[in-house]
Amino acid sequence: MSKIKLLPPRLANQIAAGEVVERPASVIKEMLENSLDAGASRIDIDIENGGIKTMRIRDNGHGIDQDDLALALSRHATSKIYVLDDLEAVGTLGFRGEALASVSSVSRLTLTSSVNDSAQGWAAKAEGQEMSTELTPAPHQQGTTVEVRDLFFNTPARRKFLRTEKTEFNRIEEVVKRLALANFDVTFELRHNQRTIHSLRAGTSEAEKNRRVAQICGPAFMENALTVDIERSGLRLWGWVALPTFSRSQADLQHFYVNGRAIKDRLVSHAVKQAYSDVLYHGRHPAFVLYLEIDPATVDVNVHPTKHEVRFRDGRNVHSFIYSSLHHALADVRPDDQLTTASSLAVAAGIGTDASQQQTIVDQQSMSLAASTLVNTAGNPSPAYSSAPHYPPTDTDTPQIREALNFYGQAASLSPESATETSHEVPPLGYAIAQLKGIYILSENAQGLIVVDMHAAHERVVYERMKSAFDQGNVQAQPLLVPQTLAVSEKEVACIESHQEVFQQLGFVVETAGPESLLIRQIPVSLKNANVEQLVRDVLSDLIQYGSSDRIKQHINELLSTMACHGSVRANRTLSVPEMNALLRDMEATERSGQCNHGRPTWMHFSLAEIDKWFMRGQ
Repeated sequence: MSKIKLLPPRLANQIAAGEVVERPASVIKEMLENSLDAGASRIDIDIENGGIKTMRIRDNGHGIDQDDLALALSRHATSKIYVLDDLEAVGTLGFRGEALASVSSVSRLTLTSSVNDSAQGWAAKAEGQEMSTELTPAPHQQGTTVEVRDLFFNTPARRKFLRTEKTEFNRIEEVVKRLALANFDVTFELRHNQRTIHSLRAGTSEAEKNRRVAQICGPAFMENALTVDIERSGLRLWGWVALPTFSRSQADLQHFYVNGRAIKDRLVSHAVKQAYSDVLYHGRHPAFVLYLEIDPATVDVNVHPTKHEVRFRDGRNVHSFIYSSLHHALADVRPDDQLTTASSLAVAAGIGTDASQQQTIVDQQSMSLAASTLVNTAGNPSPAYSSAPHYPPTDTDTPQIREALNFYGQAASLSPESATETSHEVPPLGYAIAQLKGIYILSENAQGLIVVDMHAAHERVVYERMKSAFDQGNVQAQPLLVPQTLAVSEKEVACIESHQEVFQQLGFVVETAGPESLLIRQIPVSLKNANVEQLVRDVLSDLIQYGSSDRIKQHINELLSTMACHGSVRANRTLSVPEMNALLRDMEATERSGQCNHGRPTWMHFSLAEIDKWFMRGQ
């Protein structure tokens, strides 16, 4: 008697359901993807008891013909791929043809559909027994309705693992939100136990997209988000990324889409993390809603049953594109950009538009200009402003640090000449009016009050100058008196041979000493006290996985950051008004000046309307 037998259709579908249908949210995801693939412009989702009792999804898509209804509930039946070429360039969200069959094998499913507006449709029912379907006429407008009742009624072991009604519905809500963020042109209505939870109206304009993102991610996210839209080499990255100061304690506000498909990919996560590495406070997570558009033929979406993961044909190029795009977007943020966004939001909300308030601002600007004139009648900086500040000696002012700072263009100076004002236009960070406790600079701008942490702000200015000087010069390297031998794998040896130029640019000389052995002959001077062996291994790991490595640069940046911290103005240091204004002007011209080297904010803005509320003026 043969030991190998064909599985019954019902058992085969239940096994497939173990991969596709984990909980009610899994069913909602599969059904919504089918609706979107059918061209629906409106989708209504009705949930009862967290989806455990009933899930009903209705759309106004193309619909399913009567002859195809029974076939739609069969395993591996799909209208989305026909030949191998279709599979190699998938342009739809679903394509496996397993969802309906898998769901119907563990629930009581009714599929009702119509292909026209005649109000005449057909319904197919399946209850997970012999997988036979029953067709009956049913009134229905164009589109499809899928009703799933009593999930896991015939698999009690699976039903025991379901959570509470609230938990299961929260997961369904997350699925709906995630798909709504990727389909702005579709209306989503979500109801739970006959109560409307979300009503997301379709819209394609920028304002309508912003409104939907604010509805789903919260208005605070939009108030602190940058708009990104970059296209290069057949790739396009667009969406919203939050400022580093709007970080999260957990990665719960991260949405990334590839050709409209929500994914969680390690390569993408690594690229985003690297882009934020120099501005994010340790232990915090960035927030973003990003969309990557790429040729479907260059990405494989068929590497995971639930299609949460993808594989890029040229992962190195994708990683580099995402990293460089976000890195430059975050670096280009200046105080003027942040204040302009805040001002536009205030105007849209009707804050601070009163004529008397505007006149008060103008009057205060005039007073500030009169009190903080930095230029004499000849158009030259005043003597007090032209003189560079002199720092009192501190415990950290060692000769080595001073020598290093001088090597990097005397980065500890405040560069007062960069702040010369030749017009009456108030700069973004305004003009200094006072110093508080030797720690904070109080400045007045066109919108209100600016409070600056002078040490954190100057630390970033000095740090960016040091990095720029390092990038523009050659890396100083020193040979090792005794070369270090490193035991590695053959794969790592091959990686060294193909990336020799990368190591030479970083100041390393690494030679092949055998099939599984390397010889480190030269290292950068700045890393002479580092664990060179571990550093080379980490760089090799990055090169193999991502095609590039920033570990050495990050290590150097850490050293520069420490030097910048010791070389910047310290707390309890009294600055003159010209010195404070010089620092403000440098901040306006420096990349990433909104955060210090450790990711903490360097300045805060308080509008006149906010200050009026403190004192209940006009109430």
